[in-house]
Amino acid sequence: MERLDEQVKEEADGIYNTLAITENMAEFRPGLCTEAAQQGLMQWLLKRIKAKMPFDANKLYCSEILAILLQNNDNTRELLGEMDGIDVLLQQLSVFKRHNPSTAEEQEMMENLFDGLCSCLMLPTNRDRFLRGEGLQLMNLMLREKKMSRTSALKVLDHGMIGPEGADNCHKFVDILGLRTIFPLFMKTPKKMKKTGASEKEHEEHVCSIIASMLRNLKSQQRSRLLNKFTENDCEKVDRLMELHFKYLEAVQQADKRIEGEKHEMVRQGEILDDSMEDEFYLRRLDAGLFVLQLICYIMVEISNSGISQLQQRVHQILNLRGGSVKVVRHIMRGEQLYFLKSHQISQ
Repeated sequence: MERLDEQVKEEADGIYNTLAITENMAEFRPGLCTEAAQQGLMQWLLKRIKAKMPFDANKLYCSEILAILLQNNDNTRELLGEMDGIDVLLQQLSVFKRHNPSTAEEQEMMENLFDGLCSCLMLPTNRDRFLRGEGLQLMNLMLREKKMSRTSALKVLDHGMIGPEGADNCHKFVDILGLRTIFPLFMKTPKKMKKTGASEKEHEEHVCSIIASMLRNLKSQQRSRLLNKFTENDCEKVDRLMELHFKYLEAVQQADKRIEGEKHEMVRQGEILDDSMEDEFYLRRLDAGLFVLQLICYIMVEISNSGISQLQQRVHQILNLRGGSVKVVRHIMRGEQLYFLKSHQISQ
C-alpha cells in the first residue's frame, strides 16, 4: 500500500478494497491480522491517519481497522505504544476539543479513535505513555469544552484511571484541577447526550467509576482534596450520591423481581437453571444498573470510613430517612439479589 498514490482514484479505491479484505480477515482469521500488524500494517495505518490530507473514506476506514486490531489484543496494543501511537491518537483527537465533527462520517472516525485509545489503555505500559503524552490534560479540556467529544473523553479517563495501574493518572488528574471538572458532571448529568449516542446510565457509570478509582488510588494530600469535595456546600455531593444510590437500587430491585418471576416460571415448567442461565441473569442485573450501584456503594463506604464524621453522619442520616440500611449496602457490594431484601425489614 506504501507504493499506491491516493491522488489517483483507482489506487485510492485499491487501498479501500485492501482495507475491506483486512476487515474480513479480522473477523475470520484474527491471528493473521496480528501478524499483518507486526509486518507493517500498524505502521502504515498510523502514518495514514496522521497524514495531512483532507478527510475521506479511506481515513475513516483506517480508523475503523485500527480500532478492530486493538480489540482484545495486548500484542497490537503494545505494538502501537512502541510506535508512539498513543501520541498519534491524541494529536488526531485534539482537533475535536473545541470543534464538533462536521459530518456523521467524521464523528464515526472520532469515535473509532477514542475506542482505539480506550483499548490501548487496558495495557499498563500505555497508561504511562498516555500520562507522558498529556492525555489527561486533553481529556480534561474536552470535558470543560462541552463538545461532542466530552462523552468519549469521560470513557477514556475511566479506562486510564481504573485499577492500581491507574494510580499515577489519578494523582495527575487532581494536580491538573480535574476535580473541578468531574464533580459538576457528577452533580448533574448533561441533557445533550443524545447526539453522541450515550445514555444517562453510561455517563453516571463513568463518572462514578472515576471517583471510585480516585478513592482507591489517591494518597495523602490529593486524597484529602477529594474527600473535602464531599463536605462542600453542606455535603451536597453526598446528597447527590445518595440520590443515585436509591435510583439504581430501585432499578436493580425491579430487575431482580422480573428475574425471580422468570425463574419461578421456568422451574414450574420443569426447566433446569444451569450456570449459563445464571450468568445471563447476572448480566441482566448488571445491565439494569447493578455495576453502577456497586460503584456508588463503594464510594459511600469509602467516604463513611474516611474519618470525616460529617460525611458518615450524612450517609447514615439519608439512609435512615429513606428506609435504607447498611446491611443492604453490604449485600449490594457482594452482588446478592435484592428482590427479597426489603430495606425497611433489615435493621442496622
